[in-house]
Parts: sequence; C-alpha cells; structure tokens
Amino acid sequence: MTSPGMNMNRIVFYEDRNFQGRSYECMSDCSDMSSYLNRCQSCRVERGCFIVYDRSNFMGNQHFMRRGEYADCMNMMGMNDSIRSCRVVPMHRGPFRMMIYERENFNGQMHELTDDCDNVMDRYRMSQCMSCNVMDGHWLMYEQPNFRGRMMYMRPGEYRNFMNMGNNPTRFMSFRRISDSCQ
Repeated sequence: MTSPGMNMNRIVFYEDRNFQGRSYECMSDCSDMSSYLNRCQSCRVERGCFIVYDRSNFMGNQHFMRRGEYADCMNMMGMNDSIRSCRVVPMHRGPFRMMIYERENFNGQMHELTDDCDNVMDRYRMSQCMSCNVMDGHWLMYEQPNFRGRMMYMRPGEYRNFMNMGNNPTRFMSFRRISDSCQ
C-alpha cells in the first residue's frame, strides 16, 4: 500500500548555480516563480518529469527535465536568464497517437504518429509540420531532425497554427513520446 504523497512530482529550484542560495520546492505547475525566488539557476528533479520555461506563464524557451540534478541550468539548457515557470508532465501509460499536418489548420499532407520520429522529411517526405492534433500521450516536438534544437511540449489537444504559439519554433522536424520514464 502506498501513501498519497508517494507518487507526487517534486522539483526543487535554487537561486544560484550548484544548488546554492534560497530554494523553492514545487510539486505542481507554477506559472511565475518570481514571488518565491529572484532567479533560478539550478534544480533537482526528485520525482516525475517537468517542462521548465525561461519566461513566466509557460512561455519562452522550454526544456524537458527528468529525475536528476541540474547544477547549472543556464549553460546546460542555453537559457539566457533563468527558469521562470514550470509545468508537470503527467505520467501516461497508454497508447501514443498524434496526427501531424504539413500546413496550418490541418491542411496539406497528413500522417499519424504512434512512435518517435527522428526525421519527418526522411520518413514521410514532408518538408515541414505546421499543425497537429495530439490524441493520446504527451509529446516533445523539435525544430531540427534527430531531436535537436528548440523544443515544444505538446499535451493532448488541437494545435492549428504553430506560428501563433509565442516565440517557440514555428515548424518541427522530429517528434518524441514522453513515456513512463517520468516515474
């Protein structure tokens, strides 16, 4: 039998590199850490997986973090300033399914993904992906082949036009499932 708190996600943020300075423990989404810390330059993911953002309200550059220690987030992630918000990635143990479209508003070539795709051009002869519908699972989408470059976290839902999604990449070339590694 497990206690209710055993499977909770948990990340601890620190103001300075190498886990120094004031800290803030987080077990759920946090849209703005500025009321808890002046800046965040290192963290420890104790349980679960998180997406961290370099701007408040889940905006800006994103980075996927699983269990481990991150002593210098700025150099490792290429973030300019500091982690400003974070989102918990829920554990998903079912199937993964996403429809990707060559153009915005679900137009152009269409393909169904159920597993990772390291290069959409090689696999489907699609030069770009501009919209998608995530039906099952949680996905990471990368602007370059082989899971490189800036990324975006996609939850189940319809995404009609990547160009309207802030300053993140507007086209994606590789896709990765977030599997049960977030325990």
